[in-house]
Parts: sequence; structure tokens; C-alpha cells
Amino acid sequence: MAGLSAIAAVSSTLAERLAVRDAQRFVGRERELAFFDSLFADDPPAQVVLVHGPGGIGKSTLLREVARRGTSKGWTTRLVEGRDLAPVPGEIESALGDVSTDAQPLILFDTYERMAAADGWLRARLLPSLPARSVVVLAGRTAPEPAWFENGWERLAVELKLEPMPADAALNLVRAHGLADGDLAQQLIAWADGSPLALALAADAALRDGGGWAPERIVEHPNLVQAILHRVARTELDGGNLDVVAIAAIARACDERMLRDVLPDVDPAAAYAWLRERTFAEPVAGGVALHEIVRQAMRADLRSRDPERDRELRRRIADHLFVRGLRAGPRTIVDMTELVENPALRWGYGADGSTTHRPDLWRPEDAAYARDRFIEAEKPSGEEWWAATTPILDEAPDRVVTLRDAHDLLCGIAIAVTPENAPPVAERDVCLGPWLTHARAAHAGDEVLIWRDSIDLVAPGDLNSPVLSILNTAAILRSGLRNMRWSYIPIDPRNEAALTYARAVNATHLEHLDIHFGDKVIQCHQVDHTDEGILGGTRAAIYAELGLGAPGPVRLGPDAAALTPAGIDDEIAGPSPSPVTLDVVRDALRSLHQPVELAASPLARGATPEERAASVRSEVEDAVAHAFGSSPDEQLLQAIVRRGYLDPAGSHELAADELHVSRATYFRRLKVASARVADYLIAKHS
Repeated sequence: MAGLSAIAAVSSTLAERLAVRDAQRFVGRERELAFFDSLFADDPPAQVVLVHGPGGIGKSTLLREVARRGTSKGWTTRLVEGRDLAPVPGEIESALGDVSTDAQPLILFDTYERMAAADGWLRARLLPSLPARSVVVLAGRTAPEPAWFENGWERLAVELKLEPMPADAALNLVRAHGLADGDLAQQLIAWADGSPLALALAADAALRDGGGWAPERIVEHPNLVQAILHRVARTELDGGNLDVVAIAAIARACDERMLRDVLPDVDPAAAYAWLRERTFAEPVAGGVALHEIVRQAMRADLRSRDPERDRELRRRIADHLFVRGLRAGPRTIVDMTELVENPALRWGYGADGSTTHRPDLWRPEDAAYARDRFIEAEKPSGEEWWAATTPILDEAPDRVVTLRDAHDLLCGIAIAVTPENAPPVAERDVCLGPWLTHARAAHAGDEVLIWRDSIDLVAPGDLNSPVLSILNTAAILRSGLRNMRWSYIPIDPRNEAALTYARAVNATHLEHLDIHFGDKVIQCHQVDHTDEGILGGTRAAIYAELGLGAPGPVRLGPDAAALTPAGIDDEIAGPSPSPVTLDVVRDALRSLHQPVELAASPLARGATPEERAASVRSEVEDAVAHAFGSSPDEQLLQAIVRRGYLDPAGSHELAADELHVSRATYFRRLKVASARVADYLIAKHS
């Protein structure tokens, strides 16, 4: 412990200090750690570990300790936080990066229950492609599916259930949090019932209460956390900090910018540093998120205790996310829908169901199963409608989004185009053709997304089904639109849930554009998301739920001028791009055929998503054309980066075969070639 304290004294950054403090406070789990240590060997007893246990049992803390041990033994650690993954195809691959280039990667999936829908895909596609010495750990709240122990996986996979912390380890934990043993410590241990999270929260609260807290025993874990939260609210949080933690409870993730805009009287840097050090806060890609159990309890507590303050903070968060979305792009819609409570709206778009389903691309092998389910879902004219749909699936699969469950089973299909990216087959389509013509004539210059289909193959018409909300959100994110103004949505008049959604978004029925197909009628409903786009429309919906009037211009911060979409558009087009780095260029290469991600690159220039994405492609293509010499070795590097990234049908494995190099050589050269492209662009922009 003294050695760790010495390290803490010389830590140069807050992140390093937090990491050292985290290591200092880790206690117990000796049996589990001994098992993990045995995996870092030439012939490990397992290579896939499925850790599970209830919320607050210490899964994330254990993973961080495993990461420290693996790194010290020479493994390359990659942590993927399930809560950070947006509902869009390719998100897991993007989070992992070029993992195939690592000789012995240690891959840790935390909060795996948020991505358990990827179970089948992981077993069938990702894990078999990893290097032979890989160690993969998946930590979630639920026990693993039986399929993890079938078809040969039983030789590689092992289940590891985290049990409640025993009394001796629990005593060490409260000591690590600064609480000396004695009667109070024993009361806390009995009360926490083996939950490390409850122990940590209670120990910190007791210290701030001067050691005078005599807790009651709570049997059910959610009630235990609720009781602890009440204690924390009275002892750890003052009035200002209570607002800070309330922001983190209401929003999906909280960062310094959000605190600056939502709480103008609070020092955002100090508040964020304070929030990061809370025992119930965890770092995520968007900043800091509260432990889910704590977050839910905090939200319920705030709403019952001070409903007016809850409404005001929700309004401010909505304003902040609205402006952030106008600046950063459509991914913010996922955060904004967290604030929407109308189930009819959440049925149409959002990401609630991303814990059970995941978006994916269309696969040719989907056709037979999809046809049968499609016909069943679309009857009585399902077979004819499927025949009219097939050309789009065959000729424009990039305009199709699918949804799969944890068993990799197809659950939904969505087809959506814009007037700008509509392929020729869409122009000929019985539905998309006339709707595209109308959109181009009526809304020239506006962002428009036209749905041809959005079909729940599992529970059509069920407002509680998450399928369509994830499908439609994925379609929005993949469209390349920054903030669409208009939507054209197909409504089956027999589907009451669809009609309820159309009414909730104030859609206008354009009867002259209805499609009569045999005995099937597809109504054309047009949604005006307001002149502030879908971000503004979602903000208006939040305002309406809060009982407020129509939202006006946004003022963020204590002395900020009013911001309007036009002014923000000027900001988007005007500033110089962020400094070019190796990571920026590598991200651009990986996202070269994902227009939404590409438009958000620091390399991007222009006002529209199309202009920004095109500018990055142009930069990359120029660098690939001019960054390499004429020698055979240089030409091989150029061919590898061009085949691996610029080719829209690129596959690293296929590229290695076509270029007659081993996979190890291919990935080693790809890394060199990517760095060469980065060097060229860094020099160009310096």
C-alpha cells in the first residue's frame, strides 16, 4: 500500500491518480484473480470468460484489476463499454480497432448485458477471427446463454459467477475506503449483504456523517441502494453538488460541457472532477455515467422530492443536447430520446432495446427466412410486396438496416433513402419512386429521409416491442443526414401502433401518395420535424411533456447569446478543423464508408454532412495517392491501404489473400501504411 501511495504522489494526470486510487481500493476476489492469472500463459485453461452477477457486485472493478494484471504480463488490453455503443452497424468493430494486429490481446466487454444481442455474431464471426492467444472476458448481469457451451465453445469458454463479498473481504473494503473496523463497520457489512457497491457507498457516507450512522438491514438490493442514496444525499452532497449528480442521473452520460451549459453558476471543471470521484460514477465514452441502479434511484428520488427542479434540469439538458446535436451530428438523438417518456414516440425511434437487439447489415443468406416472416407480417398481400421489395435488397443492400437478437436471429428490416443517395432501383420502386419525386419538388434543399419499409418481424403492432425504435434510429444514423427536416413514413392503416405513432409526431396523411398494392394499402404520412429538424422536433416533444410552451432560441451558460440553427450552421462551417493526429487519420480510414462518422471527423470541412464526408474522402485519397514511393515495397504498402480501406467491398482477410501475404504481414504492413498516410496529412496541415 505504501508503494501505491508513493506512485499516487507522483501521478502526473488526474486519470493516473484515479487509476492508482482504484488499484489501492481493490480488495478480495483472490480466487477469481488466481484463475485470471492462469489465463496469461501459453496453454491457458480457457480463453473466453463469461463473468456475471447482479448490479453492484463488482464486475467493473474486477475487470479493471484484470486489465492491470494482463497489461503487466504483456497483454494488449482493449476495453469495450457496452453502454457506449450506439445502435448502428459496425460499432463493436470500431470500438475494438485493428485488434487482429495484436499478438496477444486481452479484450474486456463490460456491461455486456447492454450488448448481449451480439452473442451469436461474436461466436460466429468476431471471436473466430481473433489471434490464437487472445483472452476475451464478457461481464454482465445475466448468466451466459447455453450456446456458449456448445459446438466446441465448451473447450474455450468458462462461466464465472461473482458471489457476494465474504465478511473478511468486506471488512478490508470498508477499511480501504477509510472506515476503521468496529461496530459501525460490522453494521455496514451486515447491511450491505455482500454488495461491494453498497459497501463503498455506505462507507463513504458514514465517513462524511462523522461515524454516527447506524444503518438498517435491507434485504432487497434495489431498496438497499435507494436507502444508501438517501443517506448520500444528506451527507455527501451539498446543494450545488446535488444538482451535479442530478444532471448525471437524468442524462445518459454527463461531461464537463454539459455541466457548463446546464449549471452556469457551477465551476464545470471542479464539478466534473468531483463527479468523477464519486463511488457510484463510472467513466464512459460520453463522459461519466452513474451506476445504473444508482441512476434510476437518483432519478426517482429527484422527481418525488423536487419535481419542479427535475423539470427545469430536464429542460436545460434538452437544450444542451439540441445544440450539441446541431454541432456534432445525429448521434445526439440517442441521448435526447432518453428524455422522452411518451411510449408512442419511443416506439418509433430511440435505443432502449439495444440491450436485447443489435442493428446489422443485410446478408444475402437472410433472404429465405426474411421472406417467410415478411409475408406473414405483411399479409394478406405479403408475397406480392416481398417480390417488389427483393430488387432493393439485391441491388441496394447498403440502404437496408436489419435487427438481430442475442441468437443472431433476424427480427426486423428497414429500408430508407434520401433524395441524394437513392439508388436507381429506388427510382423504379412502386413506393419510393413517387415519394422521391414529391420530396424533390416540395422540399428542395431540405434534408429528407424516406422510409420504404420498417417492419417488426417478431411483434408487429406491439407498442412495447423495441424493434422499430432501434431500426429507425439506425436508419437515421446511417442516412448521412445531419438533422433531417422531413420524413416520409409508410403507415399500414390496420396497425394501430403505427397510427398512434403517426399521431404522436403530428404526421400529415398525403392521401394522393398512398400506395394501393393488390389488397394492401400503404398510407404516406409526412412528418415535419420543424425548421429545427428532428433534433428540434425531439426537443419540442420534451418541452411538451414537461408542460412548457414551444421552445425558443437556446441560451447556454451565464452570458451566452441566443443560439439558432442558422447561427450554429455558421459555426459548423466556419472553424478550422481540429489538429490532425495519427488517431484522427486511423479513425477516418476505418470510417471511410460510414458517412455519419466520417462527417464528424476533425478532418472534415463544409456545412452539410455530404460535403464534410466528401472532404475527408478527398483528403484520404490524396494522401494514399502521394504518400508512397515507386519501389515494390512502397507499392505494396499503397496497395494494402487502398485495398484494406478505400475499397468499399474491402475485407482484410480477402485483401491479404489477393496480395499474396500472410495475415500477420498484412496487418503489420497496414499499420505502417496507415502511419504513412497520417504523416502525409499531418505535414499537409501543419
